[in-house]
This record gives sequence, C-alpha cells and structure tokens, in this order.
Amino acid sequence: MHTTTSLLAEATALRGMDAVFPAAEFDARIRKIQQATVRLGTDALLLTGPENIFWATGRQTAGYFAFQALIVPVSGEPVLLVRQLEATGAQASTWVEDIRVWQDGEDPALALANVVADLGLKSISIERNGWFVSLSLGERIADALKDVRLHDGSGLVEELRVVKSQSELAAIRHAARYAQAGMVAALETCRAGVSENELASAMMAAAIAQGSEAMAMEPLISSGPRSGVPHATWRRRRLEGGDAVFLELAASHDRYHAALMRAAWIGNPPAEARHMMDTALRALDAALAVMRPGVPCSHPHDAAQAVIDAAGYTAAFRKRIGYSMGAAFAPDWGEGGILSLFSGVDRVLEQGMVFHLPATLRSYGNYTVGASETVIVTGNGVEILSELPRDLSIR
Repeated sequence: MHTTTSLLAEATALRGMDAVFPAAEFDARIRKIQQATVRLGTDALLLTGPENIFWATGRQTAGYFAFQALIVPVSGEPVLLVRQLEATGAQASTWVEDIRVWQDGEDPALALANVVADLGLKSISIERNGWFVSLSLGERIADALKDVRLHDGSGLVEELRVVKSQSELAAIRHAARYAQAGMVAALETCRAGVSENELASAMMAAAIAQGSEAMAMEPLISSGPRSGVPHATWRRRRLEGGDAVFLELAASHDRYHAALMRAAWIGNPPAEARHMMDTALRALDAALAVMRPGVPCSHPHDAAQAVIDAAGYTAAFRKRIGYSMGAAFAPDWGEGGILSLFSGVDRVLEQGMVFHLPATLRSYGNYTVGASETVIVTGNGVEILSELPRDLSIR
C-alpha cells in the first residue's frame, strides 16, 4: 500500500526524468510568459493548447486529447492541471512541481475553477485558439469562472515561440536528418508495381530508424491522378508507368519537426510537367534568395509568386510559399497558424526563425510537382537543412 510519503517520493524521482530540455530552459520560458502577462495587466495566463503547454513546460503525451491546462501566475510557479491518468507522464516530462488532477467523470471546467480559486486569481488572460477546447467546454469554463475577469491572451506564447533557442534549433536539425533519410528511402522504392503503402512503409521505417519520434501528421504520399489532390495520403494504389509521385513528410525530434517534399515520375514526364517542375524550382530559389533578417515575411512569397505568374501558372499555385516550423502535435506538423510567408504579412524575419517552403505546382486531379526545404534564418540568409537534390526524380 502506498503512503502519502512514498507517493511524494515517487513523484520527486519521476520529475523531469523524460524532459526534453534542462529545467533552466523552461524556467526562462516561464519568466518570459510572466513578463508578457504583466503587460496584459492580469494575474495569470491560462494555456490549453498542447504546443504552448509543451513550449512552456515540456509536457508531452499521446493523451493530450483529454483536457489539460497550464496556469502561469505573474509571480510564483506554474500550475499544471491534467487528467489523473496523465499525472505520471506530466511528472516525468516536466519540471513542474505543482501538478493537479481531475478525475474521469469529473467536469474539468469545475476542476479548473477550483484551482483558480485556490490560487486566489481575480483576473486571467486566456488563449482562445486552442484546438482541443470544444465550444461546449469553453462555455462551461466561462461559466465556472464567472467570478473571474477573463481577458484575451491569445497569441502571447505564439509570439515567444517564433524565434527558436539554440536547443530548439539543434532538435530541428536532428529532425531534418530523419526526414531526409525517410525521403531517400521513399524515392529509392519508387518504381512501377510498388504500392503507395510500400512507399509509406519505406519512408516511415527509415525516418524512425534514423531517430524520428511520433510525427504530428502522417506523411503525404500519392501517385498517378491522386498526386494532383492536395494532402492526399497512401491508399494501396500501385504505381504505373507514366505516374507522378508526390512525397512529403515531417520527422520529429523531441517534438520539434522539420519537413521535406519531393516529386518523382515513373518514366518520362510530359513536357508540361517538366516545365512546371522547372518553374517550381526557380520559385523556391527566388524565395530562398531574399530571406534574411529584417526582410518582411511577404517578400519570399512575392518573389516566388512573381516567378510563377510570369510562367503562367498562377492558378496552379494559389497558396502561401511557406510557414513557421517548430514544436508540433497532431493534427498539424507546422506552425502555420503562427506565422506565414505570404503576401501582406509585414512581420520581419529574425535570426533563429524556422520555415518550411513547399513550392508546389498542381494540375489538379492529374499531378503535383515541386520541392520543399526547411530552413533556419541566419544572420545573413538561410541555413538549408537538407542535402537532397530537388529536381524531379525519374524512376
């Protein structure tokens, strides 16, 4: 039988056992959150999104579908609220000392209200864009906290996440190596008669064998006419002569992701596909060439768009050229909701930002061609994280 003393001893032994970074890195992040929250004029910031909670504490689990919340008071230590079943994992993956739990069958909104009352908080800034708080749960939280002044704290942590630390950049470089290993394996497997499932198996096996952890989204693998459908995944189709093959994945190291996309063709591609591929590569080159600190996020997109428009492929693109990368949980491997390389985005690039730039052109319902790179913004340009040739792979 466990005594209170033995349970406390176990919790102490577990604390930080599986943390991705030392306690000092997360302490610094909590201090940054507290400083930003002071400027909002509230007593605390309430986070519910798994990416933001992970960034602040290192908290990660496959069970993030169950409600969790991190309360960061403007002074003192953070408090983490999780489902009872998740308490052990929370202890192991974080350095947080104050971990509270809610039980199955209990309304987590009421459990949250009890924690807030216990902490004596009178005003809270809340992030309102967390993916895992339903409209119903959000209404229950608002009702349970009706005596607390609630303010919008959306975007506060996202702004802190945009520029990566050296520890984060090191993790992303690892992830890029895993992604390249997966892409090489998939390209080497491409040939007539092979199924999309075999491509997926080769890609994921190689990335995982190289070191990748769970990926925040499944690889995108499609062939033939299906390769012209955005975000299609493998469905047992066998490759045939004349097929286009679309391959994209993001591998993961300590939850930090790097993505990579390439295209292949079984046999000789038609002239139009070849021309589209050449245009996509020139567009990617144009975007990368203008990326450096101080340049607005719109410039890489506008540079790529100009190449695409001049070649007459405007309708084959119609999307942003890139988006921020970093820590990610399913259903998305990117930080596209934080920062885009797109027209009208005035935020300037800074050293330490990380982006994925998929330069893809599509004949919708027929084929997709192009290539991508994940890059780190450096002091005078970008560090490209793959060494893989970008051109169409003829198999």
